[in-house]
Order: sequence, then structure tokens, then C-alpha cells
Amino acid sequence: MKIISLNVARPRLAIYNGSSVSTGIFKEPVTGPVALRTLNLDGDRQADLAVHGGPYKAVYAYPAEHYEFWRQELPGTDLSWGMFGENFTTEGLLENELHIGDRLQIGSARIMVRQPRIPCYKLALKFRRNDILARFLRSGRSGFYFSVEQEGTVASGDSFEFAGREPHAISIAEMNRLFSEDRYNAELLEKAIATPDLPEDWRDYFRKRISGSPTKAIQP
Repeated sequence: MKIISLNVARPRLAIYNGSSVSTGIFKEPVTGPVALRTLNLDGDRQADLAVHGGPYKAVYAYPAEHYEFWRQELPGTDLSWGMFGENFTTEGLLENELHIGDRLQIGSARIMVRQPRIPCYKLALKFRRNDILARFLRSGRSGFYFSVEQEGTVASGDSFEFAGREPHAISIAEMNRLFSEDRYNAELLEKAIATPDLPEDWRDYFRKRISGSPTKAIQP
């Protein structure tokens, strides 16, 4: 289990549907150690802090194993590391094996699995195709966000080691099922609500789904 590419970017302007928008999705690989802080990596920023970034989305990771699937799905598309806007392109970490609250040591930092990625229109901007959003959700290949429990430095090639596991907590794969495929699975809804390290906006979203109350969309 390791980082095979460490990717960062500062916001830049890009055109989407005829309008200019600011986005930090154009990540590029970097070499050498990089400081990982509570809210992001040095050299990395999010453009819209109302929906991106924050302590529960400090670092976004995407498995390198998924790239072959997308090469088959999107032939001819340039799929270099960082294409999905991830900070960590990882090897050996997958959605069905990670549970909310799992802690990992990477470099001198310690991080916690917090939530899956829900894509926004900026992924469509990056790929220059609007159908990528629905395809991304259907695939179940969401990647995952980490919070930073202990600041430190990380680098491409660093290995992950589990510092704590939460096998009874909801997994990233189960979260993906609840969000897009199996929305009213009572067992999974209760499991999510009972997972203490799941951010409160997610738990409130699932509580309202159980009760039938109107739900406010989870921010991507």
C-alpha cells in the first residue's frame, strides 16, 4: 500500500459551458517531500471552500487500480496520474476495504478515512464531457477523502500502514451504495448513522432519509 503519485495544484481559470470558473482540479505530480497540514498539502488549494476542502476533505485519494477501468470506458482519453483531481494516487487501498474512521500512517503524518467523493461539475470540466458525472457515480469508483490527525510530511513512494481499523463502521463502498444505488437500505442507513467518525452532515442526511424528511443535498 503506497502513494504512487503525489499531486497538487493551485486554482486556475478554465472555461465550462461558456463561462470562466476557478478550479483546483488540475493536479500535477510533484517530487520530494511535501508538508501535509490540517486542511491541505503545501502547494495545493481549493477554489470554492464552501463545498471543497475543509478538515473532513483535507486530502483526496484515488486508486491507481481504477485507471485501467477508465481506459476501457473512455478510450483515447489522456489519463495521467491526478486526472481525477486526486492528491494521492494510491496503490493497494480500495473502497470495499476502507471503513470510515480507519487510521493510516503515511510518511510522518497520520490520516483518517472520512467519506467518499461525490463529483461536481468540475470533473465534467476536466474531462470535457458531461456524462462523466453519472458514469463516475455508477462505477462505485469514488476514491476517498482523509482528514489529517497528525501533520507531517509525505512523498511519492511512501507506504501506508494502518494505525487503527474500524471494521464495524460503514465502508466507503457501502456509502457509495447508499448514495446512488440502494438509497433506502435500512441496515446500511443505520450503520452509517452509528458510525461516529462519519461527518455530521452525512449522518444528518441519512437520518432524514430514514424519517422521510426533506434532505439537503450533500455538497461535493
